[in-house]
Amino acid sequence: MLILEVFPIEARRYPTIREIFGSMVFDRRVMKEKLNQDVYERLVAAMEGRQKLDAGVADIVAMAMRDWAVAHGATHWAHWFHPQTELTAEKHQAFTVAGSEGTPIEVFRGSDLMQGEPDASSFPSAGKRSTFEARGYSAWDISSPAFIVKSAKGGTLCIPSVFLSCDGTPLDLKTPLLRALDALESRSLKLLKLFGRRGVRGVRMTVGAEQEFFLLDRPRAQGRPDIRFCGRTLIGAQPAKDQKLDHHYLGAIPPRVLSYMEDVERDLARLGISVATRHNEVARCQFEFAPLFSDANTACDQNQILMETMRKLARQHDLRLLFHEKPFQGMNGSGKHVNLSLMDSEGVNLLKPSHGHRRNVVFLTFLAAAVLGISEYHGLLHAATATAGNLFRLGGHEAPPSIISVYLGSALTDLLSRLDQADVSLPDRGLMDLGLAKLPAIIPFDSDRNRTAPVAFTGDKFEFRAPGASQSIALPVTMFASIWAWGVQQLTEMIEARSAGGGDPVDVALDAVKEAVRRGGKILFEGDAYSHEWHGEARRRGLIQAETLPGKIDLLLLPENRRMLDELGVFRAHELEALHDIRMESFVRALEIEVAILYDMLWEGVLPAISRQLVLEKNSLSALDGMDFQEAAPWREYILDLGRTKALLIADAHRLNELRGRMAELPVRERADFLVGTVVPLMETIRGRCDAAELNIAADIWPYPISRNLLSLSV
Repeated sequence: MLILEVFPIEARRYPTIREIFGSMVFDRRVMKEKLNQDVYERLVAAMEGRQKLDAGVADIVAMAMRDWAVAHGATHWAHWFHPQTELTAEKHQAFTVAGSEGTPIEVFRGSDLMQGEPDASSFPSAGKRSTFEARGYSAWDISSPAFIVKSAKGGTLCIPSVFLSCDGTPLDLKTPLLRALDALESRSLKLLKLFGRRGVRGVRMTVGAEQEFFLLDRPRAQGRPDIRFCGRTLIGAQPAKDQKLDHHYLGAIPPRVLSYMEDVERDLARLGISVATRHNEVARCQFEFAPLFSDANTACDQNQILMETMRKLARQHDLRLLFHEKPFQGMNGSGKHVNLSLMDSEGVNLLKPSHGHRRNVVFLTFLAAAVLGISEYHGLLHAATATAGNLFRLGGHEAPPSIISVYLGSALTDLLSRLDQADVSLPDRGLMDLGLAKLPAIIPFDSDRNRTAPVAFTGDKFEFRAPGASQSIALPVTMFASIWAWGVQQLTEMIEARSAGGGDPVDVALDAVKEAVRRGGKILFEGDAYSHEWHGEARRRGLIQAETLPGKIDLLLLPENRRMLDELGVFRAHELEALHDIRMESFVRALEIEVAILYDMLWEGVLPAISRQLVLEKNSLSALDGMDFQEAAPWREYILDLGRTKALLIADAHRLNELRGRMAELPVRERADFLVGTVVPLMETIRGRCDAAELNIAADIWPYPISRNLLSLSV
């Protein structure tokens, strides 16, 4: 007998997060190492907004950045920016080119670092710019670090940038974001000075975005045109085992998914992005990444990097990644819960309650500013999250409803109700005794979480739960920061007016907080935001400004919203009009693609499948002709039902095609209403008929992978 000697297989060693963290980021650590002290200090001063970066310093920084990038394998560089497509854009340019004598030379100057000129003609402009008006400028966002995206044969140095037209109009989502953050910081500093905090040099909004997503087996998913081109299922019966058993949430992560997650985390670590948590979400094949908090601008960049890294590595793992807000009907959708707070330059979280009386007054003032701002301008939060995907997500399966409200929790609500009393501190949390000596006591939060609230205070931050998983967080953060900046300004003016006659600063501030809560109280709700009673109450409070999703996009153009954003310097009038038109066009085009794909799936797959099943059943039944077969009546009825279904679907398909023709003649705004009011309901009817047919057609005849198989990651 042949005996084979078995040698142990040595496990491959992967680098630890600590070993590789930030290795592909040109951050302050690298700057300090590569630049002389004078240049480094001038660069940091420019990054912190204390001075402008001059051309001489830019040349030195560009040379150091180029040498560092080339040493790490980069062959190209690109200004990396966020056009209003919700994705990112980049134009790669080579570091090495032929010199005058034909020898290769490396080029990258300060002027290249500071400014680029990508063609702007093909980016969304809502008709505000003609094709022949092609010039656009990208400019280095010095506050966000450059990074290298590695490829199999090299890499690209990506330089975060803003993107402007030749007349200075923003064509991106980063420019308004930076303006809003600046408005919030300047007003927060002024408010802090009223509390004697004159040593604070800066206030930054911190953001952490929880990214939900689905992972499917790629070969199976590729058999679905709707998933390939729309990111969600347009037809498909709900599987028997979807999320009914509630066993997937926080369960053991499947090995195939865990391997993917580990690769994503390593690539993100090289780019200086910390993934704090990873876990199974509620629906089958649904998961979540939650990165560590960072300043708002960096967080928006990092969320885009996260999504692009996830897309790239999903293909390598033969997985299909879905960011769509509602990939499967009747199951949980995917959101992007955006957590927001304010941190001053001394490291104090301005939204963290304290047992210190004076500090708690500061906390209450910033909290009240947010409540007042959201109460007055909640329509902007609607507009910022009004996307085609959210049309199907909001209002059920743990997604927040489409009515904006703010949940503060019982402890804070009680505190705000007794501001006339001398004590403005929160009650001591104490300990939760579990009654078992072997288990530690738990420190509970001051109140429970309300998962139905679109905006919830969660102890030391706000959680904005309405943004969809596929969105860039830039616009939701921009609108939240703008609203908060306006609220801070209002509180500042109230305190200044009340201080004119003297009085204790704390008493004056508390009086202003009471007034702000009184004015903004209509937005506060502690109950079940899914309930019919709340919807009626919200209408009585005047919180429902638009009934449809296109109507929510229109809220951008309300005179009071335009005026506020213009006064803050976030959006000028024509910029806001362009944003409105671009988002309306994006909404319409996304749904038009779905209409076209559904029409194709009907004629290419569903209707032929019904015919094949009909022929099969008719031939089988014919084999019984001449026999005394009394039980054939249900069989014949089943065949007739298939025939009726096919006839109805043919009529629906013709109707759908007719509506497509009518839509083409409508202006974009009217087309949006027509889609929501007429076309989408027809699509839902078609889906219902297709799903019923799927359940009555043989598996080898049905043309598309069914949800039961899609929602399985077994090989």
